Amino acid sequence: MSDNLDKYTDMNQIKILWVDDEIEYLKPHILFLEKKDYKVQGCTSGTEALEEIKNNNFDLVFLDENMPGLSGLETLGEIKKIKDTLPVVMVTKNEEEHIMEEAIGSKIADYLIKPVNPNQLLLSLKKNLDHSRLVSEKMTSHYQQEFRKIAMDLSMVNSYEGWTDLYKRLVFWELQLEDTASTGMSEILESQKTEANSAFGKFIEKNYKSWLDPNQKGPVMSHTLFRNKVLPELKKDAPALLIVIDNMRYDQWKAFEPILNTYYKREKEDLYCSILPTATQYARNAIFSGLMPADMQKLHPDLWLNDTEDGGKNMHEEAFLKAQLKRLGLNLKMQYHKISNLKSGRQLAANFQTQKDNDLTVIVYNFVDMLSHSKTEMEVIKELASTDKSYRSLTLSWFKNSPLLQIIQHAQDLGFKLMLTTDHGTINVKSPSKVIGDKNTSLNLRYKTGRSLTYEKKDVLSAKNPNDFHLPSINMSSSFIFAKNNLFFAYPNNYNHYVPYYQNTYQHGGISLEEMFVPFVVLGPR
Repeated sequence: MSDNLDKYTDMNQIKILWVDDEIEYLKPHILFLEKKDYKVQGCTSGTEALEEIKNNNFDLVFLDENMPGLSGLETLGEIKKIKDTLPVVMVTKNEEEHIMEEAIGSKIADYLIKPVNPNQLLLSLKKNLDHSRLVSEKMTSHYQQEFRKIAMDLSMVNSYEGWTDLYKRLVFWELQLEDTASTGMSEILESQKTEANSAFGKFIEKNYKSWLDPNQKGPVMSHTLFRNKVLPELKKDAPALLIVIDNMRYDQWKAFEPILNTYYKREKEDLYCSILPTATQYARNAIFSGLMPADMQKLHPDLWLNDTEDGGKNMHEEAFLKAQLKRLGLNLKMQYHKISNLKSGRQLAANFQTQKDNDLTVIVYNFVDMLSHSKTEMEVIKELASTDKSYRSLTLSWFKNSPLLQIIQHAQDLGFKLMLTTDHGTINVKSPSKVIGDKNTSLNLRYKTGRSLTYEKKDVLSAKNPNDFHLPSINMSSSFIFAKNNLFFAYPNNYNHYVPYYQNTYQHGGISLEEMFVPFVVLGPR
């Protein structure tokens, strides 16, 4: 039993290879590390070190830079050929910049200047071998403290600004916790988001209609976004690029942001509020027209289509935008582009130079929306985007390799100011809510419009008179209902088939923090 325990302890002990031609002088340092339960093996040359690394498994290498025979840098290059992921800490007397740059370029884990003291060694080991655990423990501890504060604020928040602040904090912790080992903390945060959305639904039910009253001060919403946020950024001395990534949530923007930081620096970041329904047909048309849907139907009957009418519902965004510019008395040189496939994205990236003389270039990019809908239809996407974390990861992977990033790089080269936004977000739906309607009822899973709708009152916000919500009436007795929290509508017919089919898919159109609070970001070129 004792032998087995010793063997287990030995297997789990961290093993370090220390390479230095004067290894005998480092005996006190080695004894210090062994007292801290590290196993240290010494060798005196690069050639000897390479043999050891080929034949044994080490967790980290301390490597002297100045040795006879194979130099430290030469040994480093050979180590990376054998085991590319093995962390190597360079130890040197030489502080010349080109030595440091060459070592860093060769992917060293750390760089220590002689004479090193034992605590420096210990810190380097913890940083490189224990970093994830230490960060995880620290983050978990911080969130446990913040959890109580968020819970307290959640019981008292009663303003638009209070809700946007709380949502930003929830997203911040979601991103902080996603790479920690603590799945328990992530589950607690998920339940806190669900609780927040439940309270947020009540807040919207109480306040949304008043926000649409032009005589009252409401938040910036889809139909006021261009006038209040885009317009002040348009300057005659610099071209502006407005990118609308369809269906992009705030957490997805925060995942994209570090990639953009290479080319652009953030100047402003706001959350604005998508109108209801939080669906492309309504919210994006509202952005470009500067009008609520009922007014679009009234002023532009040739451009507006209701849910039950045939035809593309977002085919006239450019015409809506030109009409809004004219109404605002703006004479801008403007071009509009809608990108819905890889080919058109590549074409615009290749020819972006042609946009340099525009006052405003507008790009609508549809990939995230297509991904969201594909998750419902394709099993492979369901596997790849089964959680918010994996959904973010998938959209980040797309962004890093997309023509959109190439377009942004070209825009930086040409000195464009960049505005990045979306029309609405999306939510992972969990629970069904039964609804009954006639054959002309709209198909969306997060909102319904039609006649004689029957539904669970506690699950929805209802607009029995669409005019109250500045929405068009398809007929005299039509109404709208919007799903709250993470619910989705299901018909009693074929209920047992459709519920598992749509459960855990990403949908939009209803009321949630993820759908309604979406980013508007202004960035300047670096």
